[in-house]
Amino acid sequence: MPQIDYFFATLSPYCYLAGERLEAVAAKHGATINYKPYDIIAGFSRTGGTLPNERHISRIEYRAQELVRQAKKLGMPFHLKPAHWPTNGAPAAYAFIAAQNAGGGDLGKLAHGITRAVWAEEKDIAENDVVRACLTDAGFDPALADSGLLEGAETYARNLEEAVERGVFGAPFYFVGDQRFWGQDRIEDIDLHLAGAL
Repeated sequence: MPQIDYFFATLSPYCYLAGERLEAVAAKHGATINYKPYDIIAGFSRTGGTLPNERHISRIEYRAQELVRQAKKLGMPFHLKPAHWPTNGAPAAYAFIAAQNAGGGDLGKLAHGITRAVWAEEKDIAENDVVRACLTDAGFDPALADSGLLEGAETYARNLEEAVERGVFGAPFYFVGDQRFWGQDRIEDIDLHLAGAL
């Protein structure tokens, strides 16, 4: 059974735009998804990246156009400058890790729900009530938002180290075996790769 390692960031607009398409591709090919939330902001400084607000104006302007275009193309509601961004994405990541360890819900729906809260619903995912609602919507116990914080922090830190070691420099970032795929617009390529066409 193939496995997809998915490095994602709770604050990433591109992870939001990925929706649940990866989950559909995995189901189509009988693949499992190993979700690895990590600190993309820390990752940028470790892999030669630049924080969004520190990039050259040409990159900032392009990003603004491209995000809006992609959201429109995908038919997804999107706020280019949501009310609560940037915010602290760690609490939502810790809750995700707690849910991952607990089981019983839909991790793909949870990952999408967290990013949707930021980019479509303009909610602050650093707030406990927002995280609890995301957990509930994905079929998890909302109390997971308050448990396993130390383990969540340790896993989150390990995921960052693994991301840097494996060559991850953004999100969403996917591995299928030794093949790397960067960006929500590469999910189709993952589908083709799993089908043996790429």
